Amino acid sequence: MDPKINVSRETMQKLEAFASLVQKWTPKINLVSKHSLDDLWARHIWDSAQLLELAPQQGRWVDLGSGGGFPAIIIAILSPEKGHDHELIMVESDQRKSVFLRTALRELNLSGTVISERIEEIEPLGALILSARALADLTILLGYADHHLAEGGTALFPKGARWEKEAQVATDKWSFSSESFRSKSHPDAAVLKIKDIVRV
Repeated sequence: MDPKINVSRETMQKLEAFASLVQKWTPKINLVSKHSLDDLWARHIWDSAQLLELAPQQGRWVDLGSGGGFPAIIIAILSPEKGHDHELIMVESDQRKSVFLRTALRELNLSGTVISERIEEIEPLGALILSARALADLTILLGYADHHLAEGGTALFPKGARWEKEAQVATDKWSFSSESFRSKSHPDAAVLKIKDIVRV
């Protein structure tokens, strides 16, 4: 666990219950890699939690490729304690992972909607906040964001050590404003906060 993040006992119990669900389901449907399962809290839970402080406090939050629930389920657990109020929508085309996400929402008594379709095939979702973690390179993510973000919306994309290279390559196809925040869980990684996306 990460001592830098203070949460109530009730919230911690929900995080622990979710971690148990991930550990139970991963051998069946590969929610996270077996290697990272041994370091679930740092690699996935706290890595996801840091997005909340970079996001507006309310509005529709769309998470693309939600998979094992990172960051979406973590955001759903932490939002009430942090005074956030989001309408959470998860997009996950893998039917088995969608079942997992719905199970997590139900068992943890969380609010959220799961859409079991391909990202590029659904109608624009009008997100005020859009996130995607370990889904695709930035050029592709910006295309998704262009489709699903509402006007004035914000995209939050955690990126690994090559994030600067990805951002540079993305400028070949996209114009956008971007802030980078050093990841609290990976020293070489960053979270990109992106707005004003326009195809060039």
